[in-house]
Amino acid sequence: MKTNAPIARTITLPLSDEVLETLHAGDELLLTGVIYVGRDAAHKRMIETLEAGGMLPIDLKGQMIYFMGPTPARPGKTLGSAGPTSSYRMDVYSPRLMAEGLKGMIGKGMRSGEVKEAMKKYRAVYLGAIGGAGALISSCIKRVEVVAYDDLGTEALRRIEVQDFPATVINDIYGGDLYDIGRSQYRIADLQV
Repeated sequence: MKTNAPIARTITLPLSDEVLETLHAGDELLLTGVIYVGRDAAHKRMIETLEAGGMLPIDLKGQMIYFMGPTPARPGKTLGSAGPTSSYRMDVYSPRLMAEGLKGMIGKGMRSGEVKEAMKKYRAVYLGAIGGAGALISSCIKRVEVVAYDDLGTEALRRIEVQDFPATVINDIYGGDLYDIGRSQYRIADLQV
């Protein structure tokens, strides 16, 4: 039986410019390597550090940040549920971090026009993770360590090592937007009925 399901492409992190040039909205990916984890409070602290002329606790060049606040690990597990959080809450911070070299972000939901323009300018991508699939995503996380802002608890900045982490390219470096593509295809299909 033949299916039209896309074949997920394996990507080794960190992201290079050569890999970024091959990614397009709608591509299904399996990520392997290091991803940093941070939400609102960690992003705010990073921006405050930069505005004060300080150095970030991590080098963002070529890196990926996952917008997630993990739950505590159950016995024998690396991490609890690890589902994405709404990305719009990081929109105010993301352009500045891309200017520092950040090449990818993972979350759920749409991004602002300003963030999408910054992705084109700084050559970065936004990937969607499946909301509600935190337990599945957690099984892809092989190692976790807090690297900064431990006082923020679940919102501390973490470094995770992942294997075959599933994600979909939502926004690419060319301005492609999977949400726009989906709406357009829906309108075309609706007109054909």
